[in-house]
Amino acid sequence: MNLKHLAVFHAVARAGSISGAAERLFVSQPVVSRQVRELEASLGLTLLERMPRGVQPTEAGRLLADYADRMFALQHQAEALLKDLRGLRAGRLVLGASMTIGNYLLPPVLAEFRRRHPDVEVSLEVANSEVIHRRVLADQVDVGFTEGLSDGGDLSDEVFMSDELVVIAAPDHPRAGGPPVPLAELCGEPCVMREPGSGTRAVFEEALRERRIESPRVMSLGSPEAVKRAVMAGAGLAAVSYLTVGAELAAGLLARLPVSDLQLTRPLHRIQLPRRQHGPALAAFMELLTVAVGRMRD
Repeated sequence: MNLKHLAVFHAVARAGSISGAAERLFVSQPVVSRQVRELEASLGLTLLERMPRGVQPTEAGRLLADYADRMFALQHQAEALLKDLRGLRAGRLVLGASMTIGNYLLPPVLAEFRRRHPDVEVSLEVANSEVIHRRVLADQVDVGFTEGLSDGGDLSDEVFMSDELVVIAAPDHPRAGGPPVPLAELCGEPCVMREPGSGTRAVFEEALRERRIESPRVMSLGSPEAVKRAVMAGAGLAAVSYLTVGAELAAGLLARLPVSDLQLTRPLHRIQLPRRQHGPALAAFMELLTVAVGRMRD
């Protein structure tokens, strides 16, 4: 069925005349008549009865006109929805982020996005870097944000900012406020780390391997908050992202231990499937994230 012919027939059926449809469609009456005849010929049915004044749909014509009503109503709804998507008055954004990024970097950006685009549905899954990589590969999130080491694999991988790892201790730790200490000496003390699969842990362990330093005695915990609380309670030292402890260091709840042979920065990655394109919602979110990262650098 030719949809252009169907649209012409629909206009005739609703106008009740060839001339009325021609005026609505801004074409001549012969063009309207010809296209209706071509539609009738293709279907093998008479759709309109020519009356002394105008036309009247046949039984087949009434049935087809009803379906055309629904079809063109759906078309108009789709066009309106796409217009809303372009204007960010609708849509959905699904993000995945490792714990440091998801818990400490993205929330203010998400809050600003919600203020600007309240009609866009947003969800954020926070897990360790390994899990987020799997979610992106499975096409379960639009984009993922991870820290630490990234082998790229089948993903599009772009570094969007750098992060610094710092060694923290309880405020009353004997080394707090003292001179810089070699990393190997600090690794002789009990340490608290994130679980295997964490980007923070992967970067720190890689630094130890490069320096041929034996791994410390480790207590593994499953979140940045748990690591911080354990260090505050005197469970040991920890290497963590500065993003996660800035407030506690400023408040004196934790102490930063200077390390004489370690200044460790790591890239933060934006990962997604190569075929995944930025829709309007994701493009707007990335613009806000870029502004937020620029402010942090300043």
